[in-house]
Amino acid sequence: MIYADNAATTQMSDTALATMTAVMKETWGNPSSLYGVGQRAKEVLEEARATIADIIGAEPREILFTSGGSEADNQAILSAARLGEKSGKKHIVSSAFEHHAVLHTLKRLEAEGFQVTLVDVHSDGLIRPEEVRDAIREDTCLVTIMYANNEIGTIQPIREIGEICREKKVLFHTDAVQAVGHVPIDVKAENIDMLSASAHKFHGPKGVGFLYARKGIRLTSLIEGGAQERGKRAGTENVAGIAAMAAALREENAHMAENAAHLTEMRDLLIAGLRGIPHGDLNGDARRRLPGNVNFCFEGIEGESLLLLLDDKGIQASSGSACTSGDLDPSHVLLAIGRVHDVAHGSLRLSIGPEITAEDVKTIVGAVTEVVTYLRGFSPIWRDLMSGKKEFIL
Repeated sequence: MIYADNAATTQMSDTALATMTAVMKETWGNPSSLYGVGQRAKEVLEEARATIADIIGAEPREILFTSGGSEADNQAILSAARLGEKSGKKHIVSSAFEHHAVLHTLKRLEAEGFQVTLVDVHSDGLIRPEEVRDAIREDTCLVTIMYANNEIGTIQPIREIGEICREKKVLFHTDAVQAVGHVPIDVKAENIDMLSASAHKFHGPKGVGFLYARKGIRLTSLIEGGAQERGKRAGTENVAGIAAMAAALREENAHMAENAAHLTEMRDLLIAGLRGIPHGDLNGDARRRLPGNVNFCFEGIEGESLLLLLDDKGIQASSGSACTSGDLDPSHVLLAIGRVHDVAHGSLRLSIGPEITAEDVKTIVGAVTEVVTYLRGFSPIWRDLMSGKKEFIL
């Protein structure tokens, strides 16, 4: 089996698993308790907070633990909206290819009277900082732009956007779920005010993540109850999961450079191989993308059939975000970069991990080539394209 869907989730590392098990067995107390076993759990919690903060250039008190990236996105955006509302600022700038945790939250705010401007994403999968600047108004309370896209893997000009937001005195949030643990991030140097992350994207456990919120930003609570997480996220903390997340991130950070070099080499080899398939095209810029992300469209096929047949051949991949895998509509990300519906339906996302080898890449290219050729053999769309009834787009 070749697992090539790391953007959907990653396997827990041995280090993260061992850490989680040890904490569950030995440090199982409630960190809000004053007696020994509770205080030991509190120490583990704060050590994890300090580890994560150090890796992204933050202060420990600026890290808030959540259930994952979606909760962190919701809390960041709603907090900025409530702060803006108090001063009469009810305008938000984002992009059309954000994760649905962002887009659906913005829809909710629009129903409450907020205005949202979605800046264009260009055909290379990148946002232009100057267009973000032009979209900011006097009543803008937040800019929220993802660090790296979850489907096509393009890395956005976050530092430049952060500088613009700081200059305009507008809060800047980035959904960095796909980026944390895979590319270097420094929230201070990049002028990021809030950042969302999820442990299971960097070999930690599912159901745990964090929100970085710069000191001085007053967060709105999504969950009311106890005074945990400085009163901004009620509920007894998942100490074992949080400790495992910190362990996984520490390990990923320690090996980031070597992993990125290897993955970039394998990624480029994979892109080169898939470019040999006629009437296919890479989605997004070939260089400004995550080290392990390859996303192609193939004309004349359906992505779902491609995935099922690849699975039969022992290759596990995806056609886009796992959060929308049951949706029959084409990817909103691919539509945002200008792909037409017929082409967007034939998409394939391969998100490879550090264990990938050149032999694996060769196997993937061979399997995709074989399956695409097979599917086109009985596709009425492909027949129309080959006969000239329809024109090729790719």
